[in-house]
Amino acid sequence: MAISFQGYTGLYESALNLRSQRSEVIAGNLANADTPNYKSRDFDFHSALHANMSSPNGGGHMRLTHQKHYQMGGGSSGAEINYRIPTQPSIDGNTVEEQVEHAEFMENTLEYQAAFTLLNSRFKGLKAAIKGE
Repeated sequence: MAISFQGYTGLYESALNLRSQRSEVIAGNLANADTPNYKSRDFDFHSALHANMSSPNGGGHMRLTHQKHYQMGGGSSGAEINYRIPTQPSIDGNTVEEQVEHAEFMENTLEYQAAFTLLNSRFKGLKAAIKGE
């Protein structure tokens, strides 16, 4: 009997990929905190995960649904990147609020670590089943 790793790790693998991509977007915001007219961006993780998991290939990569969607990472994945609305606009047109970005980055990092821990426990369980423990 063959084991489908994508079926076994589907949600956690997709969550890790999306969390990693979201980290890149937030890190880009933080890197451009002093750039005039830079607009802070982000994407909704939960809707992206739902769209990813309901794709015809059963998860793995986000699909590009519109030609103007932002290309994420490398390959054929894509997600709708939205602009973050600032609570206190800057004079130079920059919408990056460092406190918000740091908080979002830390929350995303913690959730990445949680998904990684869950995926790791799945593999440990699989390893124990193979060994017959």
